[in-house]
Amino acid sequence: MERRLIRAGFLTSVAGHRYTGPRSVEEEPLSASLTVVIENPHLLGTVCGPNDSNLAEISALLSTPVRTRGNQIVLESTDDESRLLFRSLLERLMEIADKDDSVTHHQVRSIFASLESGDDADVQAYRENVIRIPGGTRKVYPRSRQQTSYIKQMSSIDLVFSVGPAGTGKTYLAVAHALMELLSRKKRKILLTRPVVETGENLGFLPGDLTQKLAPYLRPLYDAMEDLIDPDLLERLRNNGQIEVAPLAYMRGRSLKNCYIVLDEAQNTTIEQMKMFLTRLGEGSRAVVTGDLTQVDLTSPGRSGLAHAVGILKGLDDIAVTEFDSADVVRHPLVKKIIDAYESRG
Repeated sequence: MERRLIRAGFLTSVAGHRYTGPRSVEEEPLSASLTVVIENPHLLGTVCGPNDSNLAEISALLSTPVRTRGNQIVLESTDDESRLLFRSLLERLMEIADKDDSVTHHQVRSIFASLESGDDADVQAYRENVIRIPGGTRKVYPRSRQQTSYIKQMSSIDLVFSVGPAGTGKTYLAVAHALMELLSRKKRKILLTRPVVETGENLGFLPGDLTQKLAPYLRPLYDAMEDLIDPDLLERLRNNGQIEVAPLAYMRGRSLKNCYIVLDEAQNTTIEQMKMFLTRLGEGSRAVVTGDLTQVDLTSPGRSGLAHAVGILKGLDDIAVTEFDSADVVRHPLVKKIIDAYESRG
């Protein structure tokens, strides 16, 4: 492990970085601790997280006590591998804290996994695949290796399928990337669509115009947007037609040019609907198709258009498939346990 990390360039001195305020690493030959000093109080607080939650995460990952002492972060361990990981992890977290106002426990986990693998390219990919929305309220960092891969695919491939359980960031990251492309003027509009498959009601029985009828179905997409950009900006984009919503059934006959299309809950498309949707792509457009194959609401679950499309298109050039599992869940920790429990019982 140590040789791999050294080869990846992770033994850079902490004191040599450009962060505001000096810091140092103190290793006492006969001591059971490794100490990192961070002089800048704001940087120290950001790295440690609220109520030292990030340090608790690091402690759990290393299975070793981690504590603060004034402006010091102390690892209680004589294990060389743990010390090396600890020092390298803090370096990466300080890089993030130096640019942003927060460091999350998801970032701690993701960077730790990359460092533990000894793959410098993995760490570099994490740094590079950040969604920066012009005028947005926040930057969106990947929270797992699969999320890093997903963002990279959306940036370079025009048709991306994202398949996996709830809480893995499929829809949120697709919406964030769509907003980045729209507000960077790389795409002229965003089109949000999903099949309307619910129990007990359909669009005809819901009050209001088409947009109002669709609102309950597209609420998760709007929730993501409201978390990412100012509500006034979102309203302007909707009013001027740069964000459009449409039920999947209304896509037939359209040719979508220079658009960013997000098809959500795609597990509830039929095979015919999915083929129709995929053939709507016009010049300069990009489509992200998301869904959870364990939550098919069709009367004939075996005819899910998403499962069929992934089966026949996976492996083709210029088409990407990201497959998430419970390890990628970034919601409440209970969500992962719930998913694992259901999967274990078939």
